[in-house]
Amino acid sequence: MLDNSILNVALPTIGRELSASTTVLQWVTGVYAVAFGGLMLALGALADRVGRRKVMLVGLVLLGVASLATAFVTTAPQLIAIRVAMGVAAAMTTPGSLALAFRLFDEDGLRVRATTLISTVGLVGLAIGPTVGGFVLAFAPWQVLLLVNVPIAALAFIGIRRGIPADRVDELHRDPIDGTGALLGTTTIVLALVAPTLFVDAGTASPLPWLTTAAALVMAVLFVVRERSARFPLLDLELVARPLVSSGLAFKAAASLATAGLGYLVTLQLQLDWGWTPAQAAMGMLPQVVVLIAGGALIGPLVTRVGLDRTAWLSAGSVVCGLAVYGLLGRFGYVWVALSLVLVAAGMRVVGVVAGTNVMRGLPTNRTTIGAALVDTAGEVTTGIGIAVSGTILAALFTGDIATSSWSTHQTTEFREAVTWAGLALTVLAAALVGWGITRARRAADSTTPCVNGQAACP
Repeated sequence: MLDNSILNVALPTIGRELSASTTVLQWVTGVYAVAFGGLMLALGALADRVGRRKVMLVGLVLLGVASLATAFVTTAPQLIAIRVAMGVAAAMTTPGSLALAFRLFDEDGLRVRATTLISTVGLVGLAIGPTVGGFVLAFAPWQVLLLVNVPIAALAFIGIRRGIPADRVDELHRDPIDGTGALLGTTTIVLALVAPTLFVDAGTASPLPWLTTAAALVMAVLFVVRERSARFPLLDLELVARPLVSSGLAFKAAASLATAGLGYLVTLQLQLDWGWTPAQAAMGMLPQVVVLIAGGALIGPLVTRVGLDRTAWLSAGSVVCGLAVYGLLGRFGYVWVALSLVLVAAGMRVVGVVAGTNVMRGLPTNRTTIGAALVDTAGEVTTGIGIAVSGTILAALFTGDIATSSWSTHQTTEFREAVTWAGLALTVLAAALVGWGITRARRAADSTTPCVNGQAACP
């Protein structure tokens, strides 16, 4: 999270020093997300076979080496190649962190606490990244921002070597890796991550984003067909269909969709519509940052009081309510914007932990890494969808250049209507995901309720 946020503030400097165009700079940040999101499923499946600890350690070595190579970068293509390597390293380490933490604890309360800690540390990295980056750039070259990964990777490597026992054979499985499924799955996710960016950048009038979306759908269909017919599928779709797993993924998807879409809309609204400076807009987003970081203290007590299932429902409902407040009232003043940010952030903070825990609870022990990868992939893909939905509606309803220094009265009206419709569209999509998640979670609860004769669980 630190790696992703700390670099954004340095993009203008990188552009000047490496003579990089705007498109190239977009790839400097975007290629990391594409490699990260596209490879998580395949590398998660690999980790469940060869060992989660082993893959995690290799990923940390790759992260350290790639970060160290930043010191020798002289061209933009070299930096993009390094960002690809970092994305691969992230795909090897991020799902593994949750899978290894789940291995250490058997009791749900401890698992929630561990997952909360992991999530909190990541959010702290996301929050402090721009501030730390701006401070470092005042006296050091931009390469230092990525070199920070080297000591972090080294400390993590030592900690895992000394604190996590070696993988046990009985917790792994030896099915052959489905290479065709891995290729189809990776291609599907990569196209799904690239398509939203193309919609925002090229616009709905361009055929490129539509062709990319169509290709993603075709690849997704081929992936499902392959996984249903393969003797040893990369992703057992019957496991994904388990109520706990599918509900957790739906909640995670709703939260990521809401957070990304709302953040995109509010940032544009504060600066372009209300005329706030970037510094003022950053201050305006503080309610979200504070809740995301400090809200971790409430997760444990809430789960203890109402249980995992109800906590998931309440937090997911908070996300939908926050979007609804923004869509209906956000144009009428900052108070409503701040309230929507708090509601979505509170829901996101809780559901991110609970959804991940539920997915892991619903899977066999030899599928935990790919389960964690599923959670992260769902978040990555719906983050792109949230931005694409918002950007596409703005592009469709706003005439002229949205980044111009002054708008006409008509353009201001168009923008505010577009923000309202975009907020409501996100609300509907998030509500559909939450409704599906609640339905699946109830089915999971019903399946563990004893039948009337008390002899077995209800089918």
